[in-house]
Amino acid sequence: MTLLLASGANPLGHVLDQSSGFSEKFGTDVKLSVVSLIVGALIVLVWLLYSASRIRIGPESQGHARWVTKGRAAQIVEVLVDGLYSQILEPVMGARLARAWLPFLFSLFFFVLVLNLMGLVPLMDIQEIAHSFGGHGTEEENAAAKKAMLWIGGTATASLSVNMALALWAFLAIQWQSVRELGVKGTLEHLCGGPELVSNKGLWFVVPIIFAVEVLGMVIKPAALAIRLFANMVGGHTLMATLMMFGAMAGSAGLAMSAVGGISLLAGGFAVIITFLELFVAFLQAFVFMFLTGVFISQMAHHGEHHDEEHGHEDHHGSESAAAHAPGAVHGH
Repeated sequence: MTLLLASGANPLGHVLDQSSGFSEKFGTDVKLSVVSLIVGALIVLVWLLYSASRIRIGPESQGHARWVTKGRAAQIVEVLVDGLYSQILEPVMGARLARAWLPFLFSLFFFVLVLNLMGLVPLMDIQEIAHSFGGHGTEEENAAAKKAMLWIGGTATASLSVNMALALWAFLAIQWQSVRELGVKGTLEHLCGGPELVSNKGLWFVVPIIFAVEVLGMVIKPAALAIRLFANMVGGHTLMATLMMFGAMAGSAGLAMSAVGGISLLAGGFAVIITFLELFVAFLQAFVFMFLTGVFISQMAHHGEHHDEEHGHEDHHGSESAAAHAPGAVHGH
């Protein structure tokens, strides 16, 4: 039973970041999260390039099948990209901003998604269990050897440093959009409450307060993205690890084997349910990270731009309606 969780009675041993076997190879501390970042980036790159090559219109000889994307992996990408863009990003950001930031936002989405899904695969536990069968030294020697053989595993997004690095890219994108849309002067005016407030000398005393609040907001928004992702990944994985430990804890408490088996089955059943919930959370948190980044970017666009786009569509339809009901208009039936 203890082989199910080789880190003993501490569930955080399967959640928190650890050193990898590459540390001895390179002479520096290489964390498992760093390895997961590299592997995750390669997976995303191969997955998206493969999908892009499959999302094509086939020859006419295929008939109606020429319009169907080939391959499940490519179909998943097509459905996600089309649904998130047309149903989420374009209505929130407007067509112009959504198209401009689509590569960046979907790179974030798929990268976070792959890192989250990699954390659901117990690669670290498999390596520890495999080494436990071959360990013949003292307990300290076996523990040191286990750490030296961990090459990949864990959840990269359960590391706050990884999430803060992702949030930094979101922060840079938000500020880049602000400077590009409003200019340096416009960005400073935005941080001070807008040009109307800055031009009113009678309200200058509130400008420092607004400036401090806006600067804090610039930092808090991306930091909240990192902390939300970190908390969800750590919390869910800790719960799964704790459930899987119940059987080993019952055995170490000296209970009968029948009781240990019953507790193990019950805890394992709940762990399976939590695993499906974590699968949903993996997709949800990747979506939230991408969506809120897009929202923060759109807030840096010219005020009223999206409203003007919608108003333009309404005026277009309104003019068509007016023309259709104008005197003398010809109605076709």
